[in-house]
Amino acid sequence: MLMNLKTLDWDDYLCDFFAIPKSILPQIKSSAENYGSINSGCLKGTNITAVLGDQQADLVGQLCWEKGSAKNTYGTGCFLLYNTGNDIVYSTHGLITTVAYKFGNEKPVYALEGSVAIAGAAINWLIDNLQFMEDIKDCEEIAESVKDTGDVYFVPAFSGLFAPHWNATARGLIIGITQYTTKAHIIRATLEAVAFQNLEIVESMNKDSGINLKMLQVSGGMSKNKCLLQMQADLLGIPVIRPSMTETTSFGAALTAGKTIGLWDLKDQKKIPIYNETFYCTITEETRNNKYKKWNKAVKKCMGWDDSSEPIRKPFWKRIGGEPFGLLLTFGLTLSIGYLIYKKYR
Repeated sequence: MLMNLKTLDWDDYLCDFFAIPKSILPQIKSSAENYGSINSGCLKGTNITAVLGDQQADLVGQLCWEKGSAKNTYGTGCFLLYNTGNDIVYSTHGLITTVAYKFGNEKPVYALEGSVAIAGAAINWLIDNLQFMEDIKDCEEIAESVKDTGDVYFVPAFSGLFAPHWNATARGLIIGITQYTTKAHIIRATLEAVAFQNLEIVESMNKDSGINLKMLQVSGGMSKNKCLLQMQADLLGIPVIRPSMTETTSFGAALTAGKTIGLWDLKDQKKIPIYNETFYCTITEETRNNKYKKWNKAVKKCMGWDDSSEPIRKPFWKRIGGEPFGLLLTFGLTLSIGYLIYKKYR
């Protein structure tokens, strides 16, 4: 929050703005350095040679080291990071610009980040609140018991929408229900909602970076669901790759630590023995576009529901008193200030 992305040091303006003395802040180090050793316990004397954030470590563990590569973690929410190389790409489509990693004295690698608030949490909601199934393991089987969602769309905006919308007024919406609809359709629509939300983020990343994503690496608890990953490949129109190494976040930290001490080099991905399962797109572009059009229609309908959290976007005179009272009050204040200025400099 306080670091300057260009200098990789504490930003003077931000520190002054928040009244935080730079003297109390620690020195910023790279992701791959010898930070010291553990001084107690069973690991006493072990050097700490890698420090990365959760999603940044997953990016390294998914071997997304090249510009234009990306990974997505499917958990309670979703976190998608897109490698922009040594270039800082400031998003104009609702994403966050961040540092991906920096190995020692090497140039920093940056990323675009997009997050989905509700992913696996929507499945838990179906289990805990609606009792649609007993266990999350049943989700895939039930979803695959129907060929599609029956034109049902579920926008799980339980507490608003995150990237790329950043809309706190949105609330959850299930639309398209008919007498034909069963719980299987709604469960399948829930999985599809996760895939749609990630499609929105990938679309924003493609626009911001100018480089269309060619494939998506995936991890996390929900990535065990083959039905979800097939939906994701269909909606993205690109291969979705799930590695055999499931603990990619820990693996990324381990790879970085090994690089720091010279145990291995991270230049050649082919030397790392990870086997992948790939999901390919199976629908036409026309089908994908039609489904995405309806999803966007549903998203628009769910926005503005919670008036209490509506962002302040009204004109000044409406906010302070509504019309016409607010307009008259503003006009009166303007005249008064103008008269005082006239009297002073007359």
